[in-house]
Amino acid sequence: MRIDIISAAPNLLESPFNHSIIKRAQQSGIAEIVIHDLREYGLGKYKQIDDTQFGGGAGMVLMMEPIVNCIKKLQAERSYDELIYMTPDAKVLNQSTANSLSIKENLLILTGHYKGVDQRIRDKYITKEISIGDYVITGGELAAAVLVDAIVRLIPGAIGDEQSALTDSFQDNLLSPPIYTRPAEFEGMKVPEILLSGNFPKIDDWRMEKAFERTKLIRPDLLKDE
Repeated sequence: MRIDIISAAPNLLESPFNHSIIKRAQQSGIAEIVIHDLREYGLGKYKQIDDTQFGGGAGMVLMMEPIVNCIKKLQAERSYDELIYMTPDAKVLNQSTANSLSIKENLLILTGHYKGVDQRIRDKYITKEISIGDYVITGGELAAAVLVDAIVRLIPGAIGDEQSALTDSFQDNLLSPPIYTRPAEFEGMKVPEILLSGNFPKIDDWRMEKAFERTKLIRPDLLKDE
């Protein structure tokens, strides 16, 4: 998979992609992540990428020309399965979306900044809009990093134990059950006996029961989707 990211603040993306699973996925050739500095496509002597809003109002808006020029250059080099815009005024990212994007070949992500982008970009070029939650952060860069992490970890080979990703929270609209490791007892706190029994069918039943209980208590909205 190749993921191209267009950003007005590309330095914000350096650290998230240089560690852990994402770094190993790039080193092994499972994923290629390329960050494009929107300022390189800016207009005039000062490489302008933003301007004031028509109709007045606080905050600057990313202009059409630099973004379109960058998009057209990248589209001339390859075909993209999705052109994604990271913005708080969109459907919130969930595991189902991450799953569907993880089987794509080429993704292009545009990160919002300031007040966002000229609406005409969204109307003409964007195929999918994604939010990471009902709140606003400084720019779409960190949101893009969250999306990329959620996608890349699902690609076969990115995680040593591929079954691990399949048992994460939300894969089956349930939160994960409680998990334990050694020692079996610590300061009087014991691991549930069922997990020490070796009876794996019963352990699976216990985990499903606990996952349902935890989901009902913390995220009952997930059960409504069922």
